[in-house]
Amino acid sequence: MKRRSRSARDTRRAEDDTRGLSLLMHAAFFLLLGASLTRFLLRHPGEARTPWIIGLSVALAALYVIGPVLGSRPTPRSLLWLGALVAVWMVLVVLAPSFAWCAVPLFYTGLRILPPRAALALVALLTLFVVAAQLRLADGFDPNLILAPPAVAAVATAVFVHMRRQAVTQNELIDDLLRTRRELAATERREGTLAERQRLSMEIHDTLAQGLSSQQMLLQAADRTWDTDPATARRHIRTATGIAEHNLAEARRFVHDLTPADLAEGGGLDAALHALAARETAQAQGRLTVRCHVEGAPATALPDRVQSALLRIAQGALANVTEHAAATEAALTLTHLDDRVVLDIADNGHGFTHTAHTAHTGEPGELRGHGLPAMRARLRQLGGSLTIESAPGEGTVVTAAVPLTDGPSAAPSDPQDPA
Repeated sequence: MKRRSRSARDTRRAEDDTRGLSLLMHAAFFLLLGASLTRFLLRHPGEARTPWIIGLSVALAALYVIGPVLGSRPTPRSLLWLGALVAVWMVLVVLAPSFAWCAVPLFYTGLRILPPRAALALVALLTLFVVAAQLRLADGFDPNLILAPPAVAAVATAVFVHMRRQAVTQNELIDDLLRTRRELAATERREGTLAERQRLSMEIHDTLAQGLSSQQMLLQAADRTWDTDPATARRHIRTATGIAEHNLAEARRFVHDLTPADLAEGGGLDAALHALAARETAQAQGRLTVRCHVEGAPATALPDRVQSALLRIAQGALANVTEHAAATEAALTLTHLDDRVVLDIADNGHGFTHTAHTAHTGEPGELRGHGLPAMRARLRQLGGSLTIESAPGEGTVVTAAVPLTDGPSAAPSDPQDPA
């Protein structure tokens, strides 16, 4: 807003300067015309040409007043007006040479309306009339009368041309600035749209997509056991129904404010992680037990975006454990330190060789996952880091650390993270 108001002020200032110069030239014209008529009447009272001089002066003044109405563009009407104005002035100069210095405002008028070459030709013609008029008034030959009018005309023309070029340059700069500002605003909007899309994709992956995957596995298990073990099949369906209810709550939360449903229920991140561990244990139906530990207490309440990010990371990591690790136990450990908060997700699954090839999913030989890149993106926005420790047969530990200082630039380097 400040840059926009500054450019608007610059535009108004340029317009005010042009308007001020026009008013100055108009005032100078009428002042010179009045002075020339007064001089003639004082020095030549009662002459036969006096009525003609008065009439032509009034006509010249009337013509000049019409000029601002016609504008400064070289239209047929403005050109006809300028020709009539110059013709009346020439007749006046022939009858009374004292009207010659009215040419200076006429210089400005011609330069303002005509194209450059035509304007210079008009200035040269007016200057010749001024020189001739001064020689008629002089008692003898004076070189200054020949040199001074062209010098004045040259200075006036140079000043006007310079001001016009400055105005054109300033207008071009303002146009470039406005165009650049529009392009920058469009780029910022595109970047904001892409960032919002990425954020939404991470939210959907960590909640709805994982819930649907769990429901699919439970329903497939129910289908396999429907005939042989109806009780187990019904238990699978009830668990899938519970997941669907939770996903419905998440979907409604998306529509409302994108706050995780567990956090919206109150109790903060600690309670949300305990609820997540209990839910994952219940959904696994004995195949996986998830425990939750909280160490320490935050000096101040964690920011909402930190709580939301860590909860989503825990959900994504546990989804990977359920789908890929074949683990029987997993643990969520939230540690509150003075300068940071650390979340560890550990499991006793089969583990994997942590290389750049498997860094995307945590599963050897597969590159379809979105979980780990989403975790890294969340932590990058908070200035945090993601560390993965795993080996075949030794389980996996995923550590998310978020500094409790401002700015993503505070993110420490992660030599173990190849991403």
